[in-house]
Amino acid sequence: MNDKDLANIFEGGHSSGAPLDEILNLAQIIDPRFDTGLLRAVHRDLSAYFTGAHPDFQKNTMPYHNLRHSLRVVLATVRLFHGLHCNHIRISAVTLFKGLFAAYFHDSGMLLLENDPAKSGAEYIVGHEARSIAFLTKYANEKRFGANIITDCATIINYTNLESDPAIFASHTSEIQMAGQVVGSADLLAQMADRYYLESLPLLFMEQQAGGTCTHRSPLELMEHTANFYHNIVLRRLITTFANTSNALRAHFRDRHTVNRNLYIDNIEKNINYLRKIVRKCKDIEEVYLYLKRSPPST
Repeated sequence: MNDKDLANIFEGGHSSGAPLDEILNLAQIIDPRFDTGLLRAVHRDLSAYFTGAHPDFQKNTMPYHNLRHSLRVVLATVRLFHGLHCNHIRISAVTLFKGLFAAYFHDSGMLLLENDPAKSGAEYIVGHEARSIAFLTKYANEKRFGANIITDCATIINYTNLESDPAIFASHTSEIQMAGQVVGSADLLAQMADRYYLESLPLLFMEQQAGGTCTHRSPLELMEHTANFYHNIVLRRLITTFANTSNALRAHFRDRHTVNRNLYIDNIEKNINYLRKIVRKCKDIEEVYLYLKRSPPST
């Protein structure tokens, strides 16, 4: 598989980076009764939140946690569900919708409302999950989705909080546990497997600095610590906290693209290995930039 084919897969089969068709196709493969019209509406409305086309929200200016990131997480979510389906694990249309709905909204808490007192969405990084749940709740009530969807989607979004321990969450069903593990895994995988991940790390540093959550002195230091972050935190969460649900991606890629590999993990390891190589030889961030040739999309 060449780089062009791989890039096309990671963009959801669409060169513009708009993976909605693939998301809907996989959802219907998993359960033909799935309401694609409903998910299409969620996609349209959430996109309007991020682009400022909705009157209640300002256009998103976060360079890392942007609309593209949210759509990559939704795509990874449906791919994981499809992999589980290929492994003969039943995924109901309702559970599938809850997982995808939560994935769409999981970072909406960093958006600014019209007349918001904050100057940047970065000010909401800490605790953004609760704000995301509040936005999802408002949307679900307006659409009359029902209390059950709100409660379950709130639980699923909390799985994306790196500081959370699902073992102490309020009681929820095994299906919602699985959906939480899927979306929590997708959030990590979609970021770190992205072909623009290395170029995006300085943007992540900027967000963390603006939000007062930065624990690194420079973008270079963040890059130097990224490999340890992956091996000591991300892998532990994927394998232990999320019960290695991410392994289902191998079944997805085997069935959908006749590639018997977990391309997300492959890409993450490629990113980490290259990052290690360049930070070892570079004295400052300017030297690092000489080795990073891609420009991350702005949305």
